[in-house]
Amino acid sequence: MVPGWFTEADTGAGFRLLGTRCGTCGAVFFPREDFFCRAPDCDGTDLTEVPLSPRGTVWSYTDGRYRPPPPYVSDPEVPWQPRTLIAVELAAERMVVLGQAAPGVSVAALRVGMEAELVPGVLGEDAETVWTTWWWRPVEADGADGAGGSRDR
Repeated sequence: MVPGWFTEADTGAGFRLLGTRCGTCGAVFFPREDFFCRAPDCDGTDLTEVPLSPRGTVWSYTDGRYRPPPPYVSDPEVPWQPRTLIAVELAAERMVVLGQAAPGVSVAALRVGMEAELVPGVLGEDAETVWTTWWWRPVEADGADGAGGSRDR
């Protein structure tokens, strides 16, 4: 949805969110930062784009029962369907990233501490544009695809 926030799915590293690492203090940010370090005690400006971990652990989750404001793209003429939202902790980066759950994943399928993976999704499309975004999807304990909605975990 926002250019520069993630890679395309067909790149060699796969679909990844893009953050920024400060060369002075090592802090990593998402969304990316191009001008200055966001760490309160750092005045670094040597920033490098870095792909973020594609997996993490569920830190929190909820169901969004309201239509988000712009820049979220949605047709106001279509009734709003609640979305499951997941906050995933990326251990290597020491941060939590919020995103929608993949279609079919409900709050009943989620548990704090379970593994989740990043997958590309389509937020919406019209005749000229496809708005791509990221979704979080639970990962089965055995490593199988976790796209299911309400399976016991």
